[in-house]
Amino acid sequence: MTHSYLNEDRWTSIPFIEQMANISSEVGRTTKWVLKAKPTMAENAFIRALELIDLTIKYGRINSPLRSTMLKELCKVRELFCGAYEISDTSTLTLIDKYFEHFAIAQRDKQH
Repeated sequence: MTHSYLNEDRWTSIPFIEQMANISSEVGRTTKWVLKAKPTMAENAFIRALELIDLTIKYGRINSPLRSTMLKELCKVRELFCGAYEISDTSTLTLIDKYFEHFAIAQRDKQH
């Protein structure tokens, strides 16, 4: 695990919007490195993004009545992200980056 400091207790202590904002950072890096044709950098960011997505799928909103909706959406985004990364579909990666970017903006605005 690249994010060795993260575990169930740590990840569940982070609000959902912040979890998604953290995912946004790695998805953005993945997209940037794919666009710049830097495969090693892209792969490292992709692996980190998947770790965070998988932690969120496993532990995110665990006690929320909206968990099933979140799971469906996040699992679908994960599937699209993996497929787009695999074939270097920059259009889809850019759209996924924009999807997650909304969470990063919301998290930023929440802090100010």
